Amino acid sequence: MKEELPPPTAQPSSRRTSKFSLIVALVLIYGVGLSKHHDLHHPYGLFPQPDDPFRFLPCTRATVPPALDDPDAAATWASRFDPDHENWNWGGPNGDGIFLCGYLDVPLDYTNQSDPRIARLAVTKFQVSGPHGGKSERTLVVNPGGPGGSGTGLVWRATDEFSQRFTNGQYDVLGWDPRGVNTSLPRAACFPFDANRDRWALLRGQYREVAGPGHLELADALNEAIFQACYEQLGDLGRFLSTTFVARDVEEIRKALGEKDLTGYFVSYGTGIGQTWANMFPSSVGRLILDGTEYVRDHRKVGGFGYTALDNATDAWHDGFLGECLHAGPEHCALASPKNGTAGPVRLADLDARMHDLVSSLIHRPIPGYTPSSGPSIITYSALVSSIYGAMYNAVSWPALAQMLSELEDGNTTLAAHFIEAWEYDPRDPASCPSSSSSSRSSPSLSPSTDELTYLVICADSADSPEWLTPDGPQELSWWTSLWESMTNQAWISGNSRFYNVFPCRQFNRFWGQPAELYRGDLNQSLANPILLIAETYDPATPLRNGRRLLTEMGHANARLVVHHGYGHSSRDGSACTDGIARGYLLTGQVPEEGETDCFADERPYLYGVKKRDDPVALWKAHLETLTAFGGRRFGF
Repeated sequence: MKEELPPPTAQPSSRRTSKFSLIVALVLIYGVGLSKHHDLHHPYGLFPQPDDPFRFLPCTRATVPPALDDPDAAATWASRFDPDHENWNWGGPNGDGIFLCGYLDVPLDYTNQSDPRIARLAVTKFQVSGPHGGKSERTLVVNPGGPGGSGTGLVWRATDEFSQRFTNGQYDVLGWDPRGVNTSLPRAACFPFDANRDRWALLRGQYREVAGPGHLELADALNEAIFQACYEQLGDLGRFLSTTFVARDVEEIRKALGEKDLTGYFVSYGTGIGQTWANMFPSSVGRLILDGTEYVRDHRKVGGFGYTALDNATDAWHDGFLGECLHAGPEHCALASPKNGTAGPVRLADLDARMHDLVSSLIHRPIPGYTPSSGPSIITYSALVSSIYGAMYNAVSWPALAQMLSELEDGNTTLAAHFIEAWEYDPRDPASCPSSSSSSRSSPSLSPSTDELTYLVICADSADSPEWLTPDGPQELSWWTSLWESMTNQAWISGNSRFYNVFPCRQFNRFWGQPAELYRGDLNQSLANPILLIAETYDPATPLRNGRRLLTEMGHANARLVVHHGYGHSSRDGSACTDGIARGYLLTGQVPEEGETDCFADERPYLYGVKKRDDPVALWKAHLETLTAFGGRRFGF
């Protein structure tokens, strides 16, 4: 039996009051039916449609999913419909596409039918044909990764790019916030305010070169306290956040779309969701691109999300950031200019040594800094290396990073202070201040971010690893001390950040035990349609070998691999070859004949359509926004 949604209760705008009164008078005088009145007053029709499983409304500031304890969530949601189309969010090349916001209720625990609890997934769709045209033939479902990336945020930020780049504007684009993330409910936020998390991040996130192994005792105690807070606030939610349950949510989204198979573009950790979903529901696989490919088997090991993802970060720094800088020259890269009165072009070995000396000098003595927005600051080794690692994800940021490092080398800390003072807490935003009343939280921007979801998912996915049962295994702090040392010795850029992504797992089983379900099957199920994998040669987070291992296991009948020769995480540095294969695949289902196809980025770093050197602070802020949109976080990645 279909749910009948009540009509919206939003009031007309004041400038339409006279028109509204006239219509009411006509209804009373001439007996015009209510449906006729709605046609006149709502030229685009009413939302939500009674047969719409997502209950889509045109997106406005009010379209936030109703609370889980709302006794009549459907009525509350319908009342948030704003009939004034000038308040709706439009997009697309001609501005006639529409952003639609909705939600989908799914079981909190798929393994227990007697448990009535639900997860309420926030969903945003960009409908290319506008409110009149209806859905497209296929819907491109997108996920930015993380864990913890917001799919609704990705649609807001990048839907035009995805729709045009991959489908010539023919497909709608739909993103969802996975369970626990952002505006989905329940939210996996364990701090009352982001300011509290920022303070703890400073205490916890000291790198091994600075803090030494003894720091792990403090970091472990902080992790235990954070997970205790999560347990106190969220109860047993940690048992229901595994990638396996997220994969089941994907299948529910496919069903709600009414499409016999899924069309998707999943990035980074999202490729782990895609691999799991495809092998759990092989008959539902349509045209799925996995870009920035993980090998999800790695995540079944304790620490595997960290220590199996160290490849290429140092190569991206040496060959990419430094080497491409010298290729571009001083006009585009500040570090290519000779220093200390030296003559002739800068050599790569010398530049590498200079940067090593600069960065390592901060181990023993941080450098004071200042910005008008945040006041005094210090440039620490931990913060600088974290910024460098984040920049390896996005080569567009390299000119700004090079300018900052060049000025820091000269003793000017202004840019460095601006770059590292990127907190989640903004004192200019009353929503993030402890003095704000919790009763005023009427929108997701007034709530703390859901960063803890990252650790809860990573730890859930490895909670049944046999390593937990080995003597002197990961239950012992000495095991983690050795892992930390090994990871940082392998990769000074990425070792610390990746380690802090997995270290909280030492505390996970203490509070949640085993997750409700973990998929442990093979990755070579016979799929209804082959998947397209994209892996990058200098990806700092998902090495090319991941894509090749996955291709080998899945087999030629189930997958093809595009080897994208470029820099950054996933194929964001632009390749007509890569995009052409991806677009042809999504529009027609066609895949290359060969198992592997080589494609090359169209431009080289520092030269991405650059006519002049952009403002480095603005460029860096745009870089941080891109990281956030694609599932990254300011403290570790």
